[in-house]
Amino acid sequence: MEKADFMRRAIELSAASNKAEGDGPFGAVIVKDGKITGEGRNRVGSTLDPSAHGEIDAIRDACRNLGTSDLSGCELYTSCEPCAMCAAAIWWAGIERVYFAASAVDSRQAGLGSGTLSEDIARPIEERSAPGEKMPGDEAIDVLKRWVG
Repeated sequence: MEKADFMRRAIELSAASNKAEGDGPFGAVIVKDGKITGEGRNRVGSTLDPSAHGEIDAIRDACRNLGTSDLSGCELYTSCEPCAMCAAAIWWAGIERVYFAASAVDSRQAGLGSGTLSEDIARPIEERSAPGEKMPGDEAIDVLKRWVG
C-alpha cells in the first residue's frame, strides 16, 4: 500500500462516523512497516467519551494489536489535522510522522473544530476555562519520588 491508500482508508473511516449518535467526521490509521496496525474513527457521541477522537481510537487499536504503548516506527494518517489533545497523545505514543488531509483551518471553516483550545491551554492554569488550583501536595510528591526510585 502507498501513502494515498492509507489516507483513503482514514477518510473512509471518517465518512463511517455516526452523525446521528453525535460522532464527528474524523478517521485515522496507524501504519508500521507499510501495514495498517490500527484504525479509528471519532466515537465521542456514541461512547459518551470526549477523548474518543479518531486519532486516539487508532492509537488505542494499534497499541492493542502490537502489544505495546510505544508506537515508535509508526506513522499516523488522519482525515483532519490533529487537535491539541490528539497531538499530545501522538507525542506520548512516540509516533514519528503525521499525515493529514484537511487542515485545522479547513475544519473550522466547515464549522467544526476547537480553535480556542490551544489558546486556552497557553494561559496560566488559574486563568483557563476550567481553572486549576494548587493544593498541598507533599504526599503526592512522595509517591512520585518513590515511583522513580
